[in-house]
Amino acid sequence: MSRILITGSLGAVGLPLWRCLQDRGHDVHGCDLRQSDLSNYDRCDVADYRLLASLFDEHEFDIVYHAAAEFGRNNGERHYEALWRTNAIGTKNILRLQEERRFRLVVFSSSEVYGDWPHIMTEEVLDEHPIKQMNDYAITKWVNELQVLNSAARFGTETVRVRLFNTYGPGEYYTPFRSVICVFIYSALHGIPYSVYLGHHRTSTYVDDAVRTLANITDNFVPGAVYNIAGDAYHDIKSVSDLILEKLGKDDRLVTYVPFEEHNTKDKRTDAARARADLRHEVTVGLEEGLERTIAWQRATYGAG
Repeated sequence: MSRILITGSLGAVGLPLWRCLQDRGHDVHGCDLRQSDLSNYDRCDVADYRLLASLFDEHEFDIVYHAAAEFGRNNGERHYEALWRTNAIGTKNILRLQEERRFRLVVFSSSEVYGDWPHIMTEEVLDEHPIKQMNDYAITKWVNELQVLNSAARFGTETVRVRLFNTYGPGEYYTPFRSVICVFIYSALHGIPYSVYLGHHRTSTYVDDAVRTLANITDNFVPGAVYNIAGDAYHDIKSVSDLILEKLGKDDRLVTYVPFEEHNTKDKRTDAARARADLRHEVTVGLEEGLERTIAWQRATYGAG
């Protein structure tokens, strides 16, 4: 049994990860920005070093999953002060405590770090090729990875980096800044116009598959490793919108089709072979089934459609 902290533990990935690790018998503690009545939980802003340090004064952890972040490209453009404070300063705070307390760390990066890379996104691409990240959110996630590498080189800290690819599913509450699948479903259910960018492709990952692989890191921790955690559904954005509308019995009269979105990665095609080999990563929920489950959850949660 490991003593584990999850930052961002109330998030769309953090909360199911918490449940998964608890189900495996680990002693799991969570922290996030919101108040909660959950046990083993503290409200804590990772960008506030005093609050974060006090949490580590009260508890000892073997592993920290650092999922807390300001999420999303448009969110990062509109609220860039919060983006940089949480993502860069928050991660630096975690690393300073790691250097002192010597816990192992899993840092959540993003497929966004691959920026303008036009080919298959394998883990070694960023070490071998000059990449231009295309928005502040992407830049902060690459900064996080550089922070991790610098800490490991200077202080011998042990960290695994994970790059999540378009993770979606039940538990992702709507805001205009969430994943395209979340936004498309919510908008279609509520009759809200939305845009579909025709020139973009993605690799979508159902949340349960991502969480199971993340939890497996606890039992197979390889210091310095970096993993793409991704599904096997590579698709254009329009096909997802079409599937959602079909399953909801709706037409596309509220959809605006746009040829291309500036400052956004065009195609995210990846290879998750390393995660399959090291972490027993497995795709168990395909895109169509994942959409059906997510639609059902949104209907039950919002009472719409």
